[in-house]
Amino acid sequence: MEWNIKGHEWAVQLLQQHIVSGQVRHAYLFAGPPGVGRRTLALRFAQAINCTQPPAPGVPCGTCRMCTHIARMQQTDMSIVQAEEAGSTIKVDQVRDLQHSLSLTPYEASYRIAFLLNFQDATESAQNALLKTLEEAPSRVILFVTADAVENLLPTIVSRCEVMRLRPMAMQQLEETLQSGWSLPADEARHLAHLSGGRTGYALRLHQEPALLDQRRQWSEEMLQLLTSNRRQRFTYAAQFASKAKKTIEKPEQRDIFHTWLTLWRDIMLTASGADLPLVNLEHADRILEIASALGWQTASEHTATLENTLGLLERNANRQLLTEVLLLGWPRVTLS
Repeated sequence: MEWNIKGHEWAVQLLQQHIVSGQVRHAYLFAGPPGVGRRTLALRFAQAINCTQPPAPGVPCGTCRMCTHIARMQQTDMSIVQAEEAGSTIKVDQVRDLQHSLSLTPYEASYRIAFLLNFQDATESAQNALLKTLEEAPSRVILFVTADAVENLLPTIVSRCEVMRLRPMAMQQLEETLQSGWSLPADEARHLAHLSGGRTGYALRLHQEPALLDQRRQWSEEMLQLLTSNRRQRFTYAAQFASKAKKTIEKPEQRDIFHTWLTLWRDIMLTASGADLPLVNLEHADRILEIASALGWQTASEHTATLENTLGLLERNANRQLLTEVLLLGWPRVTLS
């Protein structure tokens, strides 16, 4: 098996060189937006390092016991640190527990591996606690840190890691990859390449989880409908949304809803600006054009920025009902043909 990594061939080549030359670093930081392939690349690297039957230097076989257990993230010498539940933080005690396990000699693998997933969610205390391990890493230990952006980690952590900045693929390239690599029909490949913004992992997740794709479509339809609604209808929606949120909607789901709405506002803003850039929401292209023509770039830009700010407030645990009400009641009303 090759690494089977699409869009990050440069990273695969670099990591293979580290293995072949015997210059594997003690810590790697895989940075990029969710769904871009950070964890997949790190897992392939862990397989390549520990594979017991490599067909070539730096290439995992994918079938030996070590490779299969690492792929399932269930290998004996592997530790995983992440937020205990979606929307929560990584705490300092989790990092301290990791430090104890890393002090042990690997049981069966060549290296003891630690995955610190979405480490931008770590508290400042947890990040500071990790510094000691990064500065005095035990032998035969490799840390794999993933984060959405290096800027969301302490500079002292970033400076002690080999940084791999992963970026989305060009949409045309991802569209072709989905067709050739995963045999998706052309129409579906194009649709998912745009919806994912060039992120291979997210595109495949949407393909494999139709319910997720349907949910996203529903959120998009709701926003477009809200733009044509009056203030009373929006206030009613906000109240119903808040009531439902108290019972069923978790903070991460509300964040996903707002992120979906944000892709629509960005499409509207880009269309209004006349920029020759691909849309994310291709299926709504006609309505996006109509809304962009009615609002203009300045208004679309202002509401895009407002929604980005609202997402930031949501992360800081602001009142979710109030956030939703203020957001929706501030939107302009658009009359569509």
